[in-house]
Amino acid sequence: MASIPILPAGDPPGATNDVMHLMRPGTLRLGALPPLALYIHLPWCLKKCPYCDFNSHEWQAGSEGALPERDYLAALRADLEASLPLFWGRMVHSVFIGGGTPSLFSPDAIAQLISDVRARVKLEADAEITLEANPGTFETDRFKAFRQAGVTRLSVGVQSFDDRFLKALGRVHDGAQARAALNEAAQHFETFNLDLMYALPGQTLDDCARDVDTALSFAPPHLSIYHLTIEPNTYFAKFPPAVPVDDDAYAMLDLITERTVQAGLSRYEVSAYARPGHRCWHNLNYWQFGDYLGIGAGAHSKLSFPHRVLRQVRWREPRLYMQQALEGRPVTTENEVARAELPFEFMLNALRLRDGFELAHFSERTGLPLTAIQAGLAEGERLGLLARDLQRVWPTERGFDFLSDLQALFLPPEPAA
Repeated sequence: MASIPILPAGDPPGATNDVMHLMRPGTLRLGALPPLALYIHLPWCLKKCPYCDFNSHEWQAGSEGALPERDYLAALRADLEASLPLFWGRMVHSVFIGGGTPSLFSPDAIAQLISDVRARVKLEADAEITLEANPGTFETDRFKAFRQAGVTRLSVGVQSFDDRFLKALGRVHDGAQARAALNEAAQHFETFNLDLMYALPGQTLDDCARDVDTALSFAPPHLSIYHLTIEPNTYFAKFPPAVPVDDDAYAMLDLITERTVQAGLSRYEVSAYARPGHRCWHNLNYWQFGDYLGIGAGAHSKLSFPHRVLRQVRWREPRLYMQQALEGRPVTTENEVARAELPFEFMLNALRLRDGFELAHFSERTGLPLTAIQAGLAEGERLGLLARDLQRVWPTERGFDFLSDLQALFLPPEPAA
């Protein structure tokens, strides 16, 4: 999508100190700034999975030496300090440490990272602090050490418990390691998430049922279940595997919906299921079009100001990112979201939620009047994809099943030829 450069001519990308320029009058009117979260990207993993399109980079310990924890933490501190003028005085409600495989970093490094954040931002005393962890990096008491380091929520990337499918997905762990990791996560974390995938190469409905039942046997407070998708610029895009046909994938989703309800989990987002009190605040903030500062290699940010919404992207390659961050230039692109694109950007997130959104939130978080979405709302209602009352809008069951079609109703109009 097109976006509008906001930096004055001659300023380098990532020049974040001209806050007065961001505060100038504009076409939007945000009544209040939304909640703010912090995302921290740790880019290394043991092996690049063939389906993964995230900014992750393989680290071969034998040939490349020790992980550069100290240098990378220094770059993150410099990045965060350079960004402070953009959100000075605002409270940060959650921190999400993602990757890559963040659990490759030692518990001591994670403790230092959390301490660095607390020393520089106004972090809620009970802020949710999530760390992504993979069973392939699991060892006895490692998760306990992450809890002691200040992590409050663990997200364990299991994907499957079946060694056949783990091999097909290029995962570095096996089913036994997945079970051991979840047992330890349950011992040390009141809230943890289990990541699972379905519609895997060669997977049958019975295979899916076994994976789901095994996952539920650990009584996870939160469960994320994703349909395997073939993303561009991945190994699977170049060499597509044979995956279940759509009808079989829909049957798997029906089974997942049935089993999770029986286990006391509610589907509050397209791919997220949780017990009461265990919804992921950080992800909810994304879906409710809240703000987030992203630091680390390739991280994205969305930050609001009274008259504009700003997006940033950091340098992707880890070594280049570290160099640029330490020199005070962590950002490679910085743009204002165009007014015409805000309805679609809002709906791309908000309509993923089972409960939808409050109409007042649309205006508060985009600075646009409700007339900007009236045509899309009317068409979505006519097609049976959404429902609404005077306060809220939410996707119907059909809208949940055809979410992309529903979201597309809010795309900006094509420019006239």
